[in-house]
Amino acid sequence: MSLLCIDRSPIHHSFTAVCPLRAQAWVEIKLLRLLNQVHDPEDKRHLLRLSDHFTFKGHLCLVFEMLSVNLYELIKQNQFRGVTLQLIRNFGRQMLDALVTLKEAQVIHCDLKPENVLLCRLTSADIKVIDFGSACLQSQTVYSYIQSRFYRSPEVLLGCPYTCAIDMWSLGCILAELFLGLPLFPGSSQYNQVRLSRCIL
Repeated sequence: MSLLCIDRSPIHHSFTAVCPLRAQAWVEIKLLRLLNQVHDPEDKRHLLRLSDHFTFKGHLCLVFEMLSVNLYELIKQNQFRGVTLQLIRNFGRQMLDALVTLKEAQVIHCDLKPENVLLCRLTSADIKVIDFGSACLQSQTVYSYIQSRFYRSPEVLLGCPYTCAIDMWSLGCILAELFLGLPLFPGSSQYNQVRLSRCIL
């Protein structure tokens, strides 16, 4: 888990994540540079912006733009009753925009969930996809244990090779949760997750 340090000055308005997993943090920096500088230089594709990075007492620190609450908190504030279809469509379009950009860059997010989609401001419906700490290039899928369980795709559950398509599965689960107010596949284990997916679908 990262330690977050917030700079609330009107000039910077950013937060810094201190990453304990140094090797994976360098991967995150590399992927965010690729996305921010090559695939989304104008900041229009709803992806987190990496402002800077530095080393402090042996810890690699990443500096990001300051955002607001995540979609899970939004559902919670709505007493787990879900949100309006208009808002779901708005969020869905923006997340699809982000996933299209990831596919163009051949990047798999690997942990798309409501907690990793943040409102830009409390007064706006604009969102951004965050937390690329588990992300990888589609040509370098090293890990088999990825994605939070409720949003884990069938190919990952079954231990099959995976692509950018796993993020689309997670997106579908998020949109359903925004409508229902509760997770679509709230499995208590890997096996139970497979069973729930099979029963509901």
